[in-house]
Amino acid sequence: MRVVLLSLTLIALSESINKIPLQKGKSLRNVLREKGLLEDLLRRNPYDLSTKYQTFSSAAKVANEPLINYLDAEYYGVISIGTPPQKFNVIFDTGSSNLWVPSVYCSYPACISHPRFEPKNSSTFRSTKEDLFIGYGTGFMIGVLGYDTVWVSDIEDTNQIFGLSTMEPGSTFDNVPFDGILGLAYPSVSSSGAMPVFDNMMKEGLVSQKMFSVYLSKTEGPGSVVTFGDTDPSYYTGNINWIPLTSETYWEIKIDKVIINSTTVACSNGCTAIVDTGTSLLSGPTSAITSIQKAVGAKPATNWEYSVKCCSLPDMPDIIFEISGVQYPLTPYAYVQQSKTSCTTGLQSMDIPTTSGDLWILGDVFIREYYSIFDRGNNKVGFAKAV
Repeated sequence: MRVVLLSLTLIALSESINKIPLQKGKSLRNVLREKGLLEDLLRRNPYDLSTKYQTFSSAAKVANEPLINYLDAEYYGVISIGTPPQKFNVIFDTGSSNLWVPSVYCSYPACISHPRFEPKNSSTFRSTKEDLFIGYGTGFMIGVLGYDTVWVSDIEDTNQIFGLSTMEPGSTFDNVPFDGILGLAYPSVSSSGAMPVFDNMMKEGLVSQKMFSVYLSKTEGPGSVVTFGDTDPSYYTGNINWIPLTSETYWEIKIDKVIINSTTVACSNGCTAIVDTGTSLLSGPTSAITSIQKAVGAKPATNWEYSVKCCSLPDMPDIIFEISGVQYPLTPYAYVQQSKTSCTTGLQSMDIPTTSGDLWILGDVFIREYYSIFDRGNNKVGFAKAV
């Protein structure tokens, strides 16, 4: 039993460490598959995850953050904006930097099927004359920027800039379980130069340490959590291994190599990866992903997916990522998505050349297995085996 020392110092510290429960629900991909709409969506709007990570000037008004790339997002949590608070389900996304939610200025189906922020109902809202444009696969989101108080758990983030959507054409996102996005990447990739939520928290001294950590549950429903200001040892075992960032844009690190059956199958000369809570996929260059699919026995299926026989999982190999000399294995039960009728791999082809090689994305397939700490104070990422 842990002994709690009741001192003003510890009380103050506890107040600056906040946990935000996340809900794991059905991804948009699964919802559309069940409704028979997935194939048509992907035919009209190819799933190009790469567009999310194309860089742009921090002063630009256009954010390259295609919402089609949230096709596989499964985890979302509640925040509140305004006085009195208006609640929204958002994805806590380390692969983007802006906060935005639907607003009453938007009358498109994708907006009215979700809660919409009403500025007139908030005594602390302050408008601006700045616009926001976020492109995505089925169209675009146009919005305006404003300031208000944002509540993230018990953290009162005052004077926070955020986007209020005014146009969200297309009907695809009527079906998503989340309302908006809360970006947790660096300010350098924020549209319109808007200060990200976590940067504002750090500026105002609202967190005990300049870090946040993420635990993603393997089961649907509650259990996942984002912790602002510290780590939570109850969600991991063993030591935390720290990896320095290669860029202060996204949470970008270097992979030494990818191994299957003691053979290096990708990244033989090293490669770059972004740790992204905003996608459930594990993505990499087409040639490498194709080789991995073949090595694990996956076959091309419909909707640009690869399938495996569900009965073959016990015999399939691990996919091992070696990062800073430490090996991080993913078992078949981690990288294969199982449904009632089929099993598909959670691997996605994506081609983005960088100066340090082709880009990889370590999404929720990886983060579910490894508790992830995002340390802004020291510009590094930590991994530990998740419980």
